Amino acid sequence: MKIGELSRRTGVPTRMLRYYEEQDLLHPARGENGYREYGDAAVEYVRQIRGLLDSGLTTEIIRAILPFLSDPGEIHLHPECLTAETAGLLRDEIDRIQSRIDCLARNRDAMRAYLTAVQSDRPAPVS
Repeated sequence: MKIGELSRRTGVPTRMLRYYEEQDLLHPARGENGYREYGDAAVEYVRQIRGLLDSGLTTEIIRAILPFLSDPGEIHLHPECLTAETAGLLRDEIDRIQSRIDCLARNRDAMRAYLTAVQSDRPAPVS
């Protein structure tokens, strides 16, 4: 299939598909005319990339782990395939995600405290 069809089937704009290729995440074949050609498996592959990006992973991390993903919920990375560089990237990503979680938790707690304070100062609505 051509890039336009892949875009329609995945909902990912053609510009983003080209970006995935530039980032070495997507590897289309080229026809004699130079057009990108994708197999049917590219649909799930693009959806997987999109899901990983939406979860906050960087293209660098995705590029490192994508060859070892069999589907969005499973990683099959054999210990001998884990390079020191990839392990470092993953540790850094775990730290980054934990920082985001901590920040979100602080914001959640602050909003909860604000609501509690504001609602306790207001008289109860009359029904």
